[in-house]
Amino acid sequence: MNFNNDIFTIDPAQETDRTCKFVEEQVKGQFRRTGIVVGLSGGIDSAVMAEIAVRALGKDNVYGLILPEKESNPVSSRYASEHAEKLDIAYEEIDITPTVESIVSYKRRDEFIKDLVPEYSPECKYNISLPTDLLERDSFSVYVLQVQLLDGTVKKKRLKAEAFRTITSFANIKIRSRMIHLYAEAERRNCIVAGTTNRTELILGDFCKYGDGGTDIEPLAHLYKNQVYQLAHYFEVTPEIINRSPSPDTFSLPVSDQEFFFRIPFDKLDFLLFAWEHKISASETAGVTGLSEEAVKRAFIDFTTKNRATEHLRELPHAL
Repeated sequence: MNFNNDIFTIDPAQETDRTCKFVEEQVKGQFRRTGIVVGLSGGIDSAVMAEIAVRALGKDNVYGLILPEKESNPVSSRYASEHAEKLDIAYEEIDITPTVESIVSYKRRDEFIKDLVPEYSPECKYNISLPTDLLERDSFSVYVLQVQLLDGTVKKKRLKAEAFRTITSFANIKIRSRMIHLYAEAERRNCIVAGTTNRTELILGDFCKYGDGGTDIEPLAHLYKNQVYQLAHYFEVTPEIINRSPSPDTFSLPVSDQEFFFRIPFDKLDFLLFAWEHKISASETAGVTGLSEEAVKRAFIDFTTKNRATEHLRELPHAL
């Protein structure tokens, strides 16, 4: 295999045609439904998915849902609605705060965070993040809770496994609540739910089982993030969405996907992941990426760990 800087280059028109045929075959042939419901997040993946759906089925057979809750970044809804209007598709914005609250209250979440950081109050903002300098040095994948106090100062607390799982469970309730609304709308409209997970996220497990990973089809799952961006430029997605830093948008204090999960800048991530997938040596990978062999090896170890730890996310439930 000739591993080089052009390894991800695609023919956008050809790729669009291929993906649109898949979508049409799935909707009309496999599921025998009339259209698609897409959750519009204001991010690049959902924007590209909506573009493909419109090209495959026509704008009248695509419906967008914008699903913020009280801690979502307001810009997400604005970008999402602007993109829906660009495509001229029907869409609706639903505040899912009551859905989230009905499962586990924000108050309970706040009490848990306050036990970890006593200065915390419900008016504060918070997120969790990992060290982002994996390519520069050895470091443990230990999550840190970051709380922004009302005076702007930030308090940090390293999370033990139990605390990490608890905080993550609160965030995942938001993601799964969105899926409840997507399926309610899809069933009412005789549609299916289209996912927005790309290959980079799929391999490393950056999705929530029965949340954004609980869809009917995943038309972007064969495309690395790099290739999703190529399609976005081809579709002339608005620059605000293309240039926006990818984010889970599940915490009140903004955090990027690199800070929350990947630990590697996106301009290097896909090249390293492709090399790991295809068993390209660390020395050859270093030569193409301009990184040291030590940095490449650290990335490969991290990918192996993430892929193994998230294997259950990619599997159907086990049965006897």
